[in-house]
Amino acid sequence: MLGEYPISGRRAAEISASVERAVADGGLEPGQLLPPMRELAQRLGVNPNTVAAAYRTLRERGVIETAGRRGSRVRPKPATTAREHIRVDVPAGVRDVSAGNPDVALLPSLVGAFTAAAAVADAEPVLYGADSLEPGLVRQARAAFDADGVPDGPVVVASGSLDAIERVLAVHLKAGDAVAVEDPGWGSMLDLVPALGLRIVPVGVDDDGPLPDDVARALEAGARALVVTDRAQNPTGAAVSGARAEALRTLLGAHPEVLLIEDDHGHGIVDLPLHPLAGVTHHWAFVRSVAKAYGPDLRLAVLTGDAATVDRVRGRQRLGPGWVSRITQRAVAGLWAGGAVDARVVAASYGRRRDALVAALAERGVVAHGRSGMNVWVPVPDETGAVARLLHAGWAVAPGARFRMNAGPGVRITVSGLEVGEVGGVADAVADAVRLAPVRNYA
Repeated sequence: MLGEYPISGRRAAEISASVERAVADGGLEPGQLLPPMRELAQRLGVNPNTVAAAYRTLRERGVIETAGRRGSRVRPKPATTAREHIRVDVPAGVRDVSAGNPDVALLPSLVGAFTAAAAVADAEPVLYGADSLEPGLVRQARAAFDADGVPDGPVVVASGSLDAIERVLAVHLKAGDAVAVEDPGWGSMLDLVPALGLRIVPVGVDDDGPLPDDVARALEAGARALVVTDRAQNPTGAAVSGARAEALRTLLGAHPEVLLIEDDHGHGIVDLPLHPLAGVTHHWAFVRSVAKAYGPDLRLAVLTGDAATVDRVRGRQRLGPGWVSRITQRAVAGLWAGGAVDARVVAASYGRRRDALVAALAERGVVAHGRSGMNVWVPVPDETGAVARLLHAGWAVAPGARFRMNAGPGVRITVSGLEVGEVGGVADAVADAVRLAPVRNYA
C-alpha cells in the first residue's frame, strides 16, 4: 500500500487493477488527484514506463482523466449531465408533443385499488422486518414472465425502470466498464451510464431493435453489459422482432460473461409479442414497469433475473430505501388482477395515431419511424432548425440530441396527446420544417 494512496503492484496490470479496486471501494474518490507518474514509480520501485502504461490503461477504461501539467485525477461521477437540459420551453398557445407522457384518458382509476390496499394495511400494518415483497404481486409478475417466455428467476420490486437498471449495473460493474446502449435511445439511460462512472458504447437501432453488427463490435471491444429495450423503444418505437432476437441471442451466447439487461416498459401498452433475449448469459435482468400503462407516479417496476443478480440487488436495496411501499405493490397487484388496463385497447389507440402520423409524413416525403408505443422518430437534416420552425408553427417537439450520440439528427413526436384528426396538421408542419430535404437513416 502506498502511503495515503491505496495503490500497489509491480506490473502495469497490477497497478491499474489496484487503482480500479480503490475507486470501486471508495478508497480513491471521484476527482481525487493521483500521484505523478515518476513519484509513484519511485515509491513502488518500478520503472516510470510501467506506471505510464498503467495510467494509459486507466484512461482508456475511463477510470481516470489527465489534464497535462495538472496531473491525473479519478474521473468524476456527475449527478447530472448536460443532456438532461436539452428540452424545449413550451410557450402559451403551443401544443406540446415532446414530453413522452402517456394519454391520461387511457390510465386507469387508482382510487379503488389504493382504497383496498390501504384497508389491508390498516388491518395488518407492514413493520420493520416484514417481507419486502407483496406475494400477490410477485405471483402475478412471475406468471406474466412465464407466459412471455422470460426465463425462471426470483423477483424483486424497484422504484421504476431506471432505478432497477441502475441497481443492476451498480452491483455488477465498476468504474470505467463499458456498457453497450441503444443509439438513439432513452435519454435517461444515456445520462445514467456516465453518472455511474461507466462508459457508453453506442449501438445503432432500426425498427427491429439493436443492429447485430453494432452489438457484435461492442461485445468484441469488451463491453461488459448490454441494455436492450424489447418494445416501444424510446425514441424510435422499435420492437425486437423474432429474427432479430435470434441473432442477438446467438451473439450473446458467444459472450456469456456479458451482463444483459432488458427493459420492457412497453408492457401493457403494446400488442406486439415479446421476444426475450435472456437465458444465454450468466447474469441477466429483465425489467417491467407500470409507468406507461398505469401512470408514472406509481414508481414501480418488477425485476427478475439470475439468482445472484436479484440477490445482490435486494441486498443493496435493503441498505438504501429498504423496500418499495407494500401498499403500492398491493394496489398494483389489484390493478393487474382486475384487468384495469386492456393492452389491446391501449395499443390500438396509440397505434392508430402513430400509424396515421407515419403514413401522413410518408405522403409528404418525410421518413419516420414508430413501430410500437407512443413515440414517432423523424430523422431531419437540421435538428435545431426543425425544432425552431416547428415551435414557430405551434408544435413543441423533443430535440433528438436528448436521445442520441452517434446517430443522425432527428426529432421525437409523442402521439399520446394527439387526435387522429390533428395528424395532418402536424405532418404539414413537420414537412415544412424539414423542407422535404433528404434524410439519412437513423441507424
